Amino acid sequence: MSYNAPVKDMLFVLKELAGIDAVATLPGFEDAGFDTAQAVLDECAKLSGEVIAPLNVEGDRAPSSWRDGEVTATPGFPEAFRQYVEGGWQGLQHPSEFGGQALPKLIATPCIEMLNAANLSFALCPLLTDGAIEALLTAGSDALKSRYVPKLISGEWTGTMNLTEPQAGSDLALVRSRAEPQGDGTYKVFGTKIFITWGEHDMAENIVHLVLARTPNAPEGVKGISLFVVPKFLVNDDGSLGARNDVHCVSIEHKLGIKASPTAVLQYGDNGGAIGYLVGEENRGLEYMFIMMNAARFGVGMQGVGVAERAYQKAVAYAKERVQSRPVDGSLKQSATIIHHPDVRRMLGSMRAMTEGARALAYVAAAHSDTAHYHADADVRARHLAIYEFLVPIVKGWSTEMVNEVASLGVQVHGGMGFIEETGAAQYYRDARILAIYEGTTAIQANDLVGRKTVRDGGAVAKALLAEIAQTAEALGAAGGAAAESMRVQLEKGARSFANVVDYVLANVKRDPNAVFAGSVPYLKLAGIVLCGWQMARAMLVSQRELANDPEFHGAKIAIAQFYAEHILAQAGGLETSIVAAKGDASVLALSEVQF
Repeated sequence: MSYNAPVKDMLFVLKELAGIDAVATLPGFEDAGFDTAQAVLDECAKLSGEVIAPLNVEGDRAPSSWRDGEVTATPGFPEAFRQYVEGGWQGLQHPSEFGGQALPKLIATPCIEMLNAANLSFALCPLLTDGAIEALLTAGSDALKSRYVPKLISGEWTGTMNLTEPQAGSDLALVRSRAEPQGDGTYKVFGTKIFITWGEHDMAENIVHLVLARTPNAPEGVKGISLFVVPKFLVNDDGSLGARNDVHCVSIEHKLGIKASPTAVLQYGDNGGAIGYLVGEENRGLEYMFIMMNAARFGVGMQGVGVAERAYQKAVAYAKERVQSRPVDGSLKQSATIIHHPDVRRMLGSMRAMTEGARALAYVAAAHSDTAHYHADADVRARHLAIYEFLVPIVKGWSTEMVNEVASLGVQVHGGMGFIEETGAAQYYRDARILAIYEGTTAIQANDLVGRKTVRDGGAVAKALLAEIAQTAEALGAAGGAAAESMRVQLEKGARSFANVVDYVLANVKRDPNAVFAGSVPYLKLAGIVLCGWQMARAMLVSQRELANDPEFHGAKIAIAQFYAEHILAQAGGLETSIVAAKGDASVLALSEVQF
C-alpha cells in the first residue's frame, strides 16, 4: 500500500491546538493562515503519496551503493529529489531573501512529517540540509551566507553535519580532526568522520559539509572545537563550481534499516588538505553545531511521528482484510477479519493514540518556535522560546521511543506475516530503530531535559505547563460526559505524577545525582505521556463542541482521546514510582560490574 497523508487531522491540530490563526498575526506571516496551510498540505500530500512513497520499498531492496569513492542513489531517487526541490519544498520555512518561501515552522512541520512517513531514507537528505541552512544563517558570515545558503535552499546543493569520529561518538571532547590556518582566511582540514548521512551521493551537484575540527593550540575538550564549511567541490567567486576538494567517501555502512540513505565514512586531507572556511569564531564550533543539532532533533521527532503514522496505516489495512478466527462475542458464526478481535483493536488503538498525541505536541512546539522568533514583544519571545526548548528533547525523545513501540505493534498486528519482509511491516520496524539513537540518544535527550530544561530554571517552564494542564482538566470537568470525565481523572493523575517528579529532580539533583539520572529517561517518557495526553484532552474538548458538525471525525477524536487516557496516560503513575518511590538508582546500581 502507499501512503495517504492524514491531512484532515493535521489541519485540525494546526487550527485547534497549535493556533495557526495566531501564528498568522506574527510579523511576516500575515498571508500564512489556515487557507495557506491547507493549500500547502494538500500539495505536499500529493508529492509525498504519489512520487516519494512508492520509492520506499525500492530503497530498502536496492540501497544506495558505493564504488571507487562514488555513491549512486537508489533508482528513482534523483528524479524524485528534482521534483521535490523544483517545487520549492527545501526552502519552505527559510528566508525569502535567500530564495525561500518564509512560511512558519508550523506549516513546514506537517510537511516534514509527510515526507518522512512517505520515505524516511529520502527525507534524511533534506533534513540535514535544513540544519546546515539554519547553522549558516545563525553563525555564518555574510560571505558564507551569500555563497552557500541560496544554493542549499534551492536544493541544487545539499548539506551534511560532520561530528562523529571513530573514537568520538557522543563525547565530542574527543574530536581529533584538525584545521590548519593558511593565512588567506582558509583552513586545511584533516581527519576522518563517520556516520555522515547523505555524505556522498549523486542527487545534487555539490555537498556542503559542516565539519567540527580543532585549530592549532586550541583548548582541550569541547571548548577547543571550531566549525568549518568544507564543500565537496570548491566554489568560485562567480558562484560556479571549481575543483574537487580533498574530501572523499571511503565507504558506506551496511545497516539494519534506512538502507537507501547512504551513511558515509569521509576522509579529509589525504591529498594535502581539504579547503575549509571558518563559521563564526574559532572554538565556538560546538555552540554553532548545536543550532544545527536542535533543528535536526526536532526533525527526528517528526520522523518518529511520520513512520508511526505509516506503520499504523499499514496495520489497519491488513487488519481489515486478514480473515482469522471467529469473534469471541459470538457475533459472527464464521471467521472474521482480525479487526473484529478486541486485542487487535487494542493494538491499533495504541498505535493511533500515541501517534496522534505525539503529532499534536510537536505541532504545538512548532507554534511556540514561530512565536519565539517572530513576535514583536521581547518578553513574549523569551517565554515561548523557553517552552519550545523545553519541548524539543521530549518531541525528539518521546516520539522516537514511541515509534519503536508503534512499529513493533504493527508487526504484531500482522502476526507471522509481519516477520516476512514481503508484507512491508518489518521495514518500518527496522527503519524506526535508529531514530532513538542518532542526533542524541534518548538518554542524552533526557539528560538535557533534566539539566538544561528543568534544573536550570528551577522547574519554571514545567510548572507553567502544569498550570495550563490544570485549566484543561477543569474544562473537562465542566464539559460533562463519560469520556471527558475519564480523561479528567487520568490527566489529573498524570499531572500529579509529572509534578512530583519535577519536585524530586529539583530536590535531589545535587544531593544524589545518580538517583536523578537513573530516572532521567523514565522522566522524559512521563513528560511525553502527560504532555501528549494534555493535547489529546484539548482535542477532546474541541471535538465535543463540534461533534454535530462532523460526527464521524469528531466522534473518532473523542474515542481515541478516551483510549489515550485509559491506556496511555494511565502509565504515568508507574513511571513516577520507578523514579521517586522506588528510588530507582538503588536497583539500577545494585549489580557490580562483575555481576553483569
